[in-house]
Order: sequence, then structure tokens, then C-alpha cells
Amino acid sequence: MNILVLHGSSREGGNTEQLTNIALEGIPHTSIHLREKNILPIHDQRHVEGGFTAVADDYDEVTEAVLAHDFLIFSTPIYWYGMSGYMKNYVDRWSQSLRDKRYAFKESLGRKQAYVITTGGDQPRIKGLPLIQQFQYVFSFVGMPYAGYIIGEGNKPGDILADVQAVASAKQLNAWLKSQQ
Repeated sequence: MNILVLHGSSREGGNTEQLTNIALEGIPHTSIHLREKNILPIHDQRHVEGGFTAVADDYDEVTEAVLAHDFLIFSTPIYWYGMSGYMKNYVDRWSQSLRDKRYAFKESLGRKQAYVITTGGDQPRIKGLPLIQQFQYVFSFVGMPYAGYIIGEGNKPGDILADVQAVASAKQLNAWLKSQQ
């Protein structure tokens, strides 16, 4: 199983990234930090004759990496009770890929598994559930099997390490992923 992590945080080494690193310790994987990519917001041309026009940014590069991996981890902090803007820009552009003749996008995603790792403050295990549900709906729409999620609590960098439940869940995911290698 080859694993790709899409990091949606705007902060290097933040809580979500730390929790994701625990989940992937000792496991070969590829990481893409969306903050380091130029992915423009979608210009909705779904109903325009001829469809979407090409966009000169890093979206295709990231999408080709997604399509080349079996297990996808969407790692995003909870920003204002939803996914980060970097992650949202990327996922919004999937509308474009659904109509792109270069990709069999839905069919390809249907052969992958998706997992979400997120952290936040302000009762994230309750207030982060709409974010999890949003990802579930997105994955369901494209036919991608959903493997699960971890929600951690942390605000300042390093706070996540005190969240015993989230760290234990990340270690469980790590053991499961190692068993799949």
C-alpha cells in the first residue's frame, strides 16, 4: 500500500502535522504540503459549453500524486469549524477533474481509501464532527471508501502531545498501516 498525505495546515510543524507524523512513524509515505503549492480557487465552469479551461497552477501535479497512491490521508486543522482554505481550494477543484478527460477521476478514487486526521481547539471532538461529515460526503460523492478519522485537541504548537486519546488513536492507525504493508 502506498500512502499519500495531503497536509492542509498553514503552519509548519503544527498540531495536525505532529499527530499525522505519529500515525506514520516508520511507514514509507509521500507528503504534500498544500501551503507550498499554488492551487488557485475554482472558477466554476461546469455549465459552460466546452467546460473548464486549463489553469496554470500546481493542481494537476497534486492530483496526479493523489491518483498514483492507494491510501490518502487528508490532514487538516479545524479552521473556523471546517477544513483549511488550502484543503478546500484543492477539494473544490475536484469538480474540474470530474470532467477532465485525462483522468478517470471517480473510477480511480473508488479504488483508494481515504482517512482524515484533524486537530483543533474549542471542543474539537464535538465541533469538528461537521468537518468529518463534510469529508464523508465528499468521499461518498466520488465513490472513495472512507477508512476513518482521528480528531485531536490542541491549540498552541505541541498541545496535541498532551491529548492521550488522539495520540493513542494515531498509534493504532500506525499499527494498522504497518500490518497492511
